[in-house]
Amino acid sequence: MLTQLGSQAKQAAALLAIAGVDEKNKALLAVANALEDKKEYLIKENQQDIENAKANGMSEALIDRLALTDERVAGMAEGIRQVAVLDDPIGEVTDMKKRPNGLLIGKKRVPLGVIGIIYESRPNVTADAFSLTFKTGNAVILRGGSDAIYSNTAITNVIRETLEAQGITPDAIQLVTDTSRETATKMMQMNGYIDVLIPRGGAGLIQSVVKNATVPVIETGTGNCHVYVDKDADLKMAVSIIDNAKTQRLGTCNTCESLVIHRGIAQEAVPAIVDVLRKKEIEIRGDEDSCKLDSHIIKATEEDWGTEYLDRIISMKIVDNLDEAILHINKYNTKHSEAIVTNNYQSAQKFLNEIDAAAVYVNASTRFTDGFEFGFGAEIGISTQKIHARGPMGLEALTTTKYIIYGDGQIRS
Repeated sequence: MLTQLGSQAKQAAALLAIAGVDEKNKALLAVANALEDKKEYLIKENQQDIENAKANGMSEALIDRLALTDERVAGMAEGIRQVAVLDDPIGEVTDMKKRPNGLLIGKKRVPLGVIGIIYESRPNVTADAFSLTFKTGNAVILRGGSDAIYSNTAITNVIRETLEAQGITPDAIQLVTDTSRETATKMMQMNGYIDVLIPRGGAGLIQSVVKNATVPVIETGTGNCHVYVDKDADLKMAVSIIDNAKTQRLGTCNTCESLVIHRGIAQEAVPAIVDVLRKKEIEIRGDEDSCKLDSHIIKATEEDWGTEYLDRIISMKIVDNLDEAILHINKYNTKHSEAIVTNNYQSAQKFLNEIDAAAVYVNASTRFTDGFEFGFGAEIGISTQKIHARGPMGLEALTTTKYIIYGDGQIRS
């Protein structure tokens, strides 16, 4: 079955690579409209996934990631519309230079080819992945988790039907309906069919792909994201940012999971932070110093400093200075998103320069690390590696380049 999907995807990729900008944009807008028109069907199918998730004891945060609502279907459609109006990077020629021998050598941006995506319980990934890969002339093979199989199948059906009605190969998007681990492993080794594989999900999934894949992988990351409250922070701002970064959505990779507080502001800051988090039923696990400042804080273990909870839990560490904060964050973070709250320009610049992460914020919530928020329309994932792409992956991250050379009869002597 996978070999057949791979063959179909290769054929589709060849057609998509030469598709015109207007043709692609028209199809994207048609898909966005179709998703909204079929929202009752999508939500009905999604309910089967929700019911199964509850029966299997899935956590509140993960069920929230799984759920489709009118608003979220509209959000998927809007994301596709935003992608449609973005500049198409395919065909862009850059760095055209003339060599002494008269050769004109330049770079042209081209599709990657066939992109495989293995992901977990977020149905919106299906729509996001389609819009970005399609816009960049790539075919995509999707393998979602069993938790979202009804939702993913429904979204894929709507997209394929719409493409066919537009006279475009529906094999631009294909879904692997067998959600077994064996099939996932085979997909990781589809050399000759898949040009690059992108995992989206928890640490276990990502590490499995990194260890087992024989095709090239772009590693997206789990998010043990920190907010550091500096001694020169505006406390009201810090509390608001932490509240948003932790509680706006519990189950996302850009959610704050760890707090670092400067000792110079801790006595005032810790009770205020604990108060707002406890109102949202967040459990705080802290070091000895933070526990002394508020009796509601539970003693943390070493494991807590590196944990992505995706739950109503957060860790808290008191530090003596900015250098200690940077050392702690760089030791335990997952290279995703980190934030400092401070009114000190030098401290902000030092944090920006020395923190090793894909996105580093000054006086803003980590929740903004998102393709939609960065103006990409949607995202294929948040890359935490340093090769090829880093941070929210939009259109350009799904392309590569080839050299194009114009001559007038030159031969090499």
